[in-house]
Amino acid sequence: MKRIDIIDSQGTKVGRAALTETVEGVKLQVEVSGLPPGKHGLHFHSVGACVAPDFKTAGAHFNPETKKHGFDNPEGHHAGDLPNLEIGSDGGGKAEFINKKVTLARDKANSLVKPGGTSLVIHTGPDDYKTDPTGESGGRIACGVIK
Repeated sequence: MKRIDIIDSQGTKVGRAALTETVEGVKLQVEVSGLPPGKHGLHFHSVGACVAPDFKTAGAHFNPETKKHGFDNPEGHHAGDLPNLEIGSDGGGKAEFINKKVTLARDKANSLVKPGGTSLVIHTGPDDYKTDPTGESGGRIACGVIK
């Protein structure tokens, strides 16, 4: 199991995530607080770097299979695509997902713990699950490094 801290654009810890390898894929458990209410795009990104305030250092979505973005894409989606994260009126959110396209095994092309790592990014708005390359989910408001 991997545990990561999630920081906001001020560099303040706003949550944690746990990643566990299962027979179905990687189970992601996320819990955050202090974020704007609503649905937010949530993705694994290709670089293990979270430099505030914009987290552009996290790179593009994790996409070792070079697919287009979105669950609604008939040709398949990025390995880094995840369901939206719902943040309540109190600024808190909690979710659990299984991602079948990634692994924590170090010797695989789809490994989240590849050399240099990857990251988990929360975006300003919801992912529409179709628009390439980011699902129109907007800027990056929180980030956690996976190594």
